[in-house]
Amino acid sequence: MSETSNSSSFILQVAQIVADTQAEGPGHRFAVWLQGCPLRCPGCCNPEMLPFSGGHSVGVSELLTQFRHAVEANPHIEGVTLLGGEPFSHPGVEVFAGGVRDHGGSVMIFTGFTLNELKARPEAHVQELLAETDLLVDGPYLRDQPDTTRRWIGSQNQQIHFLTERYHPDSASWDESDTLEIRLQNGQVTVNGFPAPSAVGVWRRIKPSSES
Repeated sequence: MSETSNSSSFILQVAQIVADTQAEGPGHRFAVWLQGCPLRCPGCCNPEMLPFSGGHSVGVSELLTQFRHAVEANPHIEGVTLLGGEPFSHPGVEVFAGGVRDHGGSVMIFTGFTLNELKARPEAHVQELLAETDLLVDGPYLRDQPDTTRRWIGSQNQQIHFLTERYHPDSASWDESDTLEIRLQNGQVTVNGFPAPSAVGVWRRIKPSSES
């Protein structure tokens, strides 16, 4: 599905956006965490993103504009990463993903469903989003099977699927260490990355010391 679709009619519930990250997939990426997930994996690293209520409403056209602005600010941004929450539970994400690819970007998705489960789903938006995906990390998070050897992977059951020729398993980026990113913006501290189970995807907000 391309950006020429009526992207203005789609509204997404977004938990968080990081416009330029190197901790959520290959290269520099525009990362979007969706608000809402039907799965309840014990030990979920983003429990505050499970309810479908919350977050903030963002139109797909506005999200695409933010992505383009991020690329203008840093031409090294090579695509988007979609996390959550559960990206495949949000109709309209496929339109955003299609717009990103129309702009030359790649699409990486973290999902709690397996690829086979997604292929069997009847919803059109699920199949359309799969068709726009270059790189898929699938499977529920299993806290009793932590993965400490593969970059960006939470538990040993999860698999990396190279759905297009955009990325390859022999890339050196897969052998690098996981990283943690901490930002202070407008009095808020945000944390993302994979340095340790206690910090994966945790968002912390604190007041500046001047306001304490």
